Amino acid sequence: MSVAFLQVALGGAIGASLRYALVLSAMRFTALGFPIGVLGANIIGSFLMGFFLIYAEVRGFVALTPFIMTGVLGGFTTFSAFSLETFNLIERGQFGSAALYMTLSVVASVLALFMGVSIARGIFA
Repeated sequence: MSVAFLQVALGGAIGASLRYALVLSAMRFTALGFPIGVLGANIIGSFLMGFFLIYAEVRGFVALTPFIMTGVLGGFTTFSAFSLETFNLIERGQFGSAALYMTLSVVASVLALFMGVSIARGIFA
């Protein structure tokens, strides 16, 4: 097994564990079963993905990409969990919450990535 695969595996275990902890923590503050933990993970992870993209290029840490981007952030953010949470909302008849969740997940995550890139460029470029 190559070093990159081991980096992805280790990073994925870390990222998935962090997401799980965030989801458990968010359950205390979640009203009506809205999946705020997964939403938060997708937004935070997208921001960090954008930030690290620029940081790695400018600082020469591209070798860490399998560990950080594919592993840690790939394990931390997941749209498979997004799909499941959307399905659960729809199954419970919470169509408005499902639509809001889908919109916020996609739009806010993409905006967060752009913000991460912009801030990193401002710092490192």
